[in-house]
Amino acid sequence: MKAPAPKYAANDGVIAAAQAALGDMLVEATDLVGEVNLTVDRARLPEAMIALRDGAALQYQALMEIAGVDYPERAERFDVCYMLLSYTRNHRIRVRVTTDEVQPVPSVTAIWPVAGWLEREVYDMYGVLFEGNSDLRRILTDYGFRGHPQRKDFPLSGFVELRYSEADKRVVYEPVQLAQDFRNFDFMSPWEGAQYVLPGDEKYVAPPPPPAPPAPPPAAKVEDKPAAAPEAKGAPTPATAEQVKEADDSVKPVKARVRKPKTSDGPEDTGIGKASPHAGAAPAESDVPQEDAKKPRKPRAPRKAKGEGEA
Repeated sequence: MKAPAPKYAANDGVIAAAQAALGDMLVEATDLVGEVNLTVDRARLPEAMIALRDGAALQYQALMEIAGVDYPERAERFDVCYMLLSYTRNHRIRVRVTTDEVQPVPSVTAIWPVAGWLEREVYDMYGVLFEGNSDLRRILTDYGFRGHPQRKDFPLSGFVELRYSEADKRVVYEPVQLAQDFRNFDFMSPWEGAQYVLPGDEKYVAPPPPPAPPAPPPAAKVEDKPAAAPEAKGAPTPATAEQVKEADDSVKPVKARVRKPKTSDGPEDTGIGKASPHAGAAPAESDVPQEDAKKPRKPRAPRKAKGEGEA
């Protein structure tokens, strides 16, 4: 099932339209991984935003987000990125300016009032100043917080920690006190060959190498023998026809070691008894006639219970 939302419009012609609308305000324009990125002059940011909003070929009416990026190795270490959306063209672009900790960025709250909250978030997380924002305060961190958490040089443990003091009856800020020293874990598996010595391994003394095994005696010279016959006649073999014939003639037939061949399955051979109850001669000492012995006996009449048949 296809997604119900419509696909975004293609980027064809967007950079050309932006270059025509912005002119010398545009510093750089790129189209990477399906996204259009426009870098504009920081001092002329509001003017560039109005041109992108009101341009006939652009019409980016909505400001969706403002985000910060930190590159500590650069002179202007911060990027302030503005995500714009065109309702009429169903297209998005990213507008970017660069700055540092001192030089402020012009505020766009006069163009989009929602930018007041978004600029406060970038100021709180990165420390970027916005000129023209009438309420530039922290929005995510606590009162009296030191530093800006999303800077790359901000310590993982922070500068101070807070707790409720029962003696002072209020929340107090104190220097961070860790239960143990902070350790950097390299997550290198020692089973795959770590590039360092594990604690305790420096005490290990390697045993001396075992003595070399004696050299094996020289192998006896094996005389050339005819090639062995194949496993089945007709199978591929490097032997010649004469060698195969000699191998077949050398095989002697094996006779079965049977003293008496089996000819019947009588009782004397199998040992399972007589074929029937009346088979064979009657015992010599029996006083029962032979003819009566063959006749089956009549079943005995059941006894009458007491009280039956009496008047």
